[in-house]
Amino acid sequence: MTPPDPNPNPDQPLDLAGIGIGPFNLSLACLAHGIPGLRTAFYDQRPAFHWHPGLMIEGTTLQVPFLADLVTLADPTSPWSFLNYLKARGRLFPFYLAERFHLHRAEYDGYCRWVSEQLPGLHFSHQIDGARWNPERALFEIDYTQLAPSGETHTLGRTYARHLVLGVGSAPHVPAPLRPLAHTPDVPLWHSADYLDHRSQLLAAGHVTVVGSGQSGAEVFLDLLRNRPHGAERLHWLARTPAFAPMEYSKLGLEQFTPDYTRYFHALPEAVRDQLLPSQWQLYKGIDHDTIAAIHDELYQRTLHGGWPDAVLTPGVTVRTAGRVAATRVELHLEHIQQGTRSRLTTDAVVLATGYRERSVDTLLAALAPYIRRDAAERPRIDEHHRLVLDPTVTGSVYVQNAERHTHGVGAPDLGLAAWRSAVILNSLTGTATFPLPARTAFTTFGLDPRPGPGKLPDQRDRLARTRT
Repeated sequence: MTPPDPNPNPDQPLDLAGIGIGPFNLSLACLAHGIPGLRTAFYDQRPAFHWHPGLMIEGTTLQVPFLADLVTLADPTSPWSFLNYLKARGRLFPFYLAERFHLHRAEYDGYCRWVSEQLPGLHFSHQIDGARWNPERALFEIDYTQLAPSGETHTLGRTYARHLVLGVGSAPHVPAPLRPLAHTPDVPLWHSADYLDHRSQLLAAGHVTVVGSGQSGAEVFLDLLRNRPHGAERLHWLARTPAFAPMEYSKLGLEQFTPDYTRYFHALPEAVRDQLLPSQWQLYKGIDHDTIAAIHDELYQRTLHGGWPDAVLTPGVTVRTAGRVAATRVELHLEHIQQGTRSRLTTDAVVLATGYRERSVDTLLAALAPYIRRDAAERPRIDEHHRLVLDPTVTGSVYVQNAERHTHGVGAPDLGLAAWRSAVILNSLTGTATFPLPARTAFTTFGLDPRPGPGKLPDQRDRLARTRT
């Protein structure tokens, strides 16, 4: 059982309370741990850290280099680096000799779990029920439920904090036409987030359809292809995108995942940002070059003795509607966007590799709703320091992680910017350059205005020195 909250006293509040313990808040917790006198605690309703367990397909790798760990790009000397993890596990020389730049996904999960099991101030099995601002105390009050191993309520509690950070992550997205089936018991339709839980059923199914052209869809399709009989693969792979396209991985293209581009994007008008994001889909929705090559190689191998594999790969297709056929089959009603044609596909199982969406925090922050300033689309406004823009009467800050793509661009969910964003948040929180940040991070100059610096420190209203008085 997680130890009880160490800071239930409003006279001794936390400086920062974190809600959610995914990679981003874990990064923040690591860097905050090295700041003397900073009182923090992080909460997650799960019993332990696990990163996308349903997609730990053997051999899959991250799309970012190992230097994009929890801390290195902000503090290479941190004891919570991936290299220190390897050293602690006696694996530093094997990793060195392997000459690997991109980690196995399972290895990254193991690294994060190693951190989560040793880093103080992490409270798993704690479900946050709500947060509100107490103007008399100038503190946030956070109510939580401590869960027993069975998942039932163990105790109720409350903690107090001067500032909050939300790292609640994203949730699997099911397109509207497929939601009724996805919520119907016994229908063989699952999101790719749960792929490994249903892999044996999918391999045994007569015909399988994968929907979605991103990295997850490609990995699921490749794994099914490799493990189904030659000549009787019976696979369909459908994608809404106009092609099964590679992820942008050129050196200058990747500069759109730098702090320079993030600052540029944030300064653009809201309408321009909204128009720009959909056009950048290949930056984060494309497929790794090696995965595309592996799929083609596997398909090619199955033609060596004549014939073609029983696998249909069709881009440019949307699923208009879907229904159940007999007891266990699914019928997909399809439309080809460019041709303007429609057809039906009956299949025995469907995997939805349809991505993820930011989790809504409206319920969690219902009591703060009157204080949150919103844009023209009713989304929270978020400043350059990754803080919700709140009514000035709220003197505490609410920071967000991976909930600001509409204001900070395609890098918001990218692991490569985790340590940098954590450093920005902590610099804002402390009001000092606790983590010196580079003034320039890209060869590309984005825009015609003079290049901005790493972001000025927040004004005196946000400094811990002030809020502690």
